[in-house]
Amino acid sequence: MNVRLTSPGPTLGVVGGGQLGRMLGEAAGPLGIEIVVLDPTPDCPASPVVNDQIVGEFDDPDGLRELAERADVLTFEIELADPELLETVHEETGVPVEPSPSTLRTIQDKLVQKRSLAEAEIPVPEFRRVDSVEDLREAGEELGWPLMLKARRGGYDGRGNVAVDGPEEADDAMAEIGGDAMVEAFVPFDRELSVIGVKGEDTTDAFPVTETIHKQEILRETVTPPQVGNEADQSEIERRAYDVASDVLDQMEGRGVYGIELFEVNGRILVNEIAPRPHNSGHWTIEGAITSQFEQHVRAVMGWPLGTTDRRCPTVTTNILGGVAEPRPAELTGVETVLAGTNANLHWYGKQEVRPLRKMGHITTTGTDPNALLKRTRDLRDAVSFETPE
Repeated sequence: MNVRLTSPGPTLGVVGGGQLGRMLGEAAGPLGIEIVVLDPTPDCPASPVVNDQIVGEFDDPDGLRELAERADVLTFEIELADPELLETVHEETGVPVEPSPSTLRTIQDKLVQKRSLAEAEIPVPEFRRVDSVEDLREAGEELGWPLMLKARRGGYDGRGNVAVDGPEEADDAMAEIGGDAMVEAFVPFDRELSVIGVKGEDTTDAFPVTETIHKQEILRETVTPPQVGNEADQSEIERRAYDVASDVLDQMEGRGVYGIELFEVNGRILVNEIAPRPHNSGHWTIEGAITSQFEQHVRAVMGWPLGTTDRRCPTVTTNILGGVAEPRPAELTGVETVLAGTNANLHWYGKQEVRPLRKMGHITTTGTDPNALLKRTRDLRDAVSFETPE
């Protein structure tokens, strides 16, 4: 491969300009790559660190065509991108789209995603399609209660997921989902894990296995290495997680980074969900790995050699979530406490409005003891808060 850099350098077009687009921009700059994003929010979070923003919806045909005309490669940082439109623009312009729109199409629909994994004999929780309250009750009788009801499309950060404890809750649960749905058997997991996998031009790789801690279906902290008993237990669990993640990557088409969420159940690994993009559970790699997931995604989609995925040291990340009752303008206070912390790093996403449980930023700490790091990182998170500007 012959990579040449000129001034200005190659351009990567990104559908989406949220925090993931922002961190892609931060990673692309040192590589000499310019980034243009398509996002409907003027002055989106990515805008301060990328070369330009096209203001338009994620499925805006004119906006996407303009993005393609200005880019050497297209990618996306949000699953709301339109795979059919991406395919059409690729056919019209010849600009590559990575990962493949066919992969995005599969992953956008959680039922299709689960079926494709099951057909490939990749372990997943038992699941069923549900189109009505009667379907949900029948699934409960078959799989047992409780169940996890999921919207097939559009759900993220806990939205679109409803726990259903019994048949008496079926009506309300289906009404809350409000559309096409699937249901999964409840998984009594020992812990939740994540592997950030990557597909390059001619090779695949993965970052070290990470433990993920959720509350209300929203990721709160990541801990790497995972808190898994002794070294022998940890090594075995990580090996099994890698094996499953490798099988998942074999099913994905197109270059890029993939967030693979997993359950560990009595030593067995099940796939929960997949994201064909950088993932919240991989934010730790910015400080904790030789190459961050964002730099790795840029390298991969551009067809460049991949970076080293080795972990530098134990690393913990915690999300800064909007702890307010109603949306409002806000600013973060207590920043000096984080900045004064030893081996502590603040990442602020630049969102102009704080909303209930909205991801506004994250804090990462590095050290030697994951348990001590987790406590210290939580203390730093609790030291910051939101205030309304006067």
